[in-house]
Amino acid sequence: MFIHPLSDVHSKNIGLRTKIWQFSVILEKAKIGSNCNICSHTFIENDVIIGDNVTIKCGVYIWDGIIIEDNVFIGPNATFTNDKNPRSKKYPEKFLKTIIKKGTSIGANATILPGLIIGEYCMIGAGSVVTKDLPAYSIALGNPAKITGKIDNNHD
Repeated sequence: MFIHPLSDVHSKNIGLRTKIWQFSVILEKAKIGSNCNICSHTFIENDVIIGDNVTIKCGVYIWDGIIIEDNVFIGPNATFTNDKNPRSKKYPEKFLKTIIKKGTSIGANATILPGLIIGEYCMIGAGSVVTKDLPAYSIALGNPAKITGKIDNNHD
């Protein structure tokens, strides 16, 4: 495991061969698998589970309630939300769960709204705004994101 000295990592639940780069903040209860790459300027809250072989590029914030399965790629500045009705100083008792299934790729600056399930091996285009669940192998683009195609089963 590599933790850059300019990061702020409180979690002890980080797998082997994971790299965490500068200016990243990882809270105490976050769980991160093995062989992940957490790039700079990333924030990961407590109620977060990240699988193995995950890449999270720069400027991504992973909020409470987000589950990211194995082999997921999250492009720079992708945005996750976890509250459908946010208000200052008013917090839900429990945040909505958002699940990113294994093998999915999320393009740069895409936004994922709360409480969604993104199926296995989906491809979400850069700048897309995902407002609904996506079935496995979907290619989704636009605002709001619409399914424009399917990934074949070889997962490439």
